[in-house]
Amino acid sequence: MAGAKETPRQKLISLMYLVFITMLALNVSKEVLDGFGQMYVKISDANLRVADGNTNLYENIEVNAQEKEGKWVGHDRTAKQIKKESDALYNRIAEIITTITEKQREKDPELKEYSQMDKGEALDVIFFKEGSDVASKEFLDMIQNYKMKVIQVFGSQYPEYIELVEARFYTGDQNNNIKNKDGQDTPWLNSNFEGFPLVSSLAKLSMMQNDVRQTEHDVLTTLMGKELKMSSTVNESNYISLLKTEKGAYYQGETFDGSIVLGRKGGAQNPNTVNLTIDGRPLTTNDYDLIAGGIKLKISAGNPGDHEIKGDLVFLSEGKESRIPVNQSFAVISKPNSAVISADKMNVVYRGVENPMTISIPGIPDNKVSASAPGLKKAKGSKYIMTPGKGREITISASGSMPDGQKITTTTKFRIKDIPAPQGTVRKQSGSVTIPKSSLAISSVGAMLEDFDFDITLKTVSFKFKVPGQPTINIKGNKLDARAKSALKRAKAGQSVQIFDIKVVNPKNPSYKFKKISPVICELVN
Repeated sequence: MAGAKETPRQKLISLMYLVFITMLALNVSKEVLDGFGQMYVKISDANLRVADGNTNLYENIEVNAQEKEGKWVGHDRTAKQIKKESDALYNRIAEIITTITEKQREKDPELKEYSQMDKGEALDVIFFKEGSDVASKEFLDMIQNYKMKVIQVFGSQYPEYIELVEARFYTGDQNNNIKNKDGQDTPWLNSNFEGFPLVSSLAKLSMMQNDVRQTEHDVLTTLMGKELKMSSTVNESNYISLLKTEKGAYYQGETFDGSIVLGRKGGAQNPNTVNLTIDGRPLTTNDYDLIAGGIKLKISAGNPGDHEIKGDLVFLSEGKESRIPVNQSFAVISKPNSAVISADKMNVVYRGVENPMTISIPGIPDNKVSASAPGLKKAKGSKYIMTPGKGREITISASGSMPDGQKITTTTKFRIKDIPAPQGTVRKQSGSVTIPKSSLAISSVGAMLEDFDFDITLKTVSFKFKVPGQPTINIKGNKLDARAKSALKRAKAGQSVQIFDIKVVNPKNPSYKFKKISPVICELVN
């Protein structure tokens, strides 16, 4: 906008890019939360600077109204009306920021650092708990009313301004719903705030405040004679290319609907020539539509990872050719097909077996995620195999790079447990078994792991056999030998024989030593 020495909107949008990309990651590191906090501080500081500039503009308009009268009287009236409405919305947002911060501190008195603001319950209580419909509707109505009043008192004079205000204070359709990735209606308020960390909501709310102050600035600079509609001349000195997207990352298979537009929106013209590539592939006319000030892309989002759009847009203005360079990127992430649910007390891996694991970081492609730990090896994609060795505990470290280059590292501890003691079996029955002598003579002796989640085949190596009143017989293999069968024939009906000291191995891991196996008591029926 006119009167600004820098492009705060562009700077703030760039800052918010990190917010929306990183929020795809559910496990947010302390470093990222601190980054959100720093962003919140920077946006808040920018708001103060814009407010100071607006104050000077208000004073200039008021002085002109007193000294020159005429059109300045009307300008002063419009300025005061805009200030009233802007202050009301700005202060309401400030109240929400103060309230959610204080409520979070009430719940956690030790809350001091932004890295601790990883919970969003305070804002959820205001807007999303049962009975909060009034508060959420009041907030949405306030945004809508502000937008309409700005348009009514100012936008009618500058039709091109209406689109800008609509975009800044967009809250969905008439029912305040937006379309999710599946094309279903989702409340705008929930999509932007529900369940997000406190510090990210603070940054988003502060950004809304910036929209309010920037809207004031646009109105005031226009009233001061610096027209909202910029010069129609297109050149590199007063325009830059911007990538405008509905979101910072796209799921694999989605249509990438980003727009490459000029940094100055008012009075923009269609490009005359499009010389762009995506990941080195030239764009064809089927890949985009011409729009005012740039093009709207309609290409496949592509495979997971970062994608670059480079080249330039060529504009003809007053017979001269101006090239606007383009160097933008967007990220594609894998589409989730399930929720992430974990039992914190069940972080267990078992010694002696291959433990399958899934290791991923939401929002980061699998090829940019690495994990390490003793005994850990990658299978494919996000699938890993953990084969723990000695010790009682192991730490797995996972790290990955966000589309903006920021690195996220997470460590998780797992307890190492031995395979539970197997239960001895006869005919796949354990404990006390009633069985005819003839059946026992040909039955297999084995062991089983009851209610164990791993499918392990146990091979019987040896066992001991005891008939009351007769010597214990050591047997190799899994069935009674000739000596044992001879002793069994001398046993009487009603007697109980013992099968114990059963030794088994896992053919896939013969070196693993199982815990002592429980015996089997066989009651003879004849």
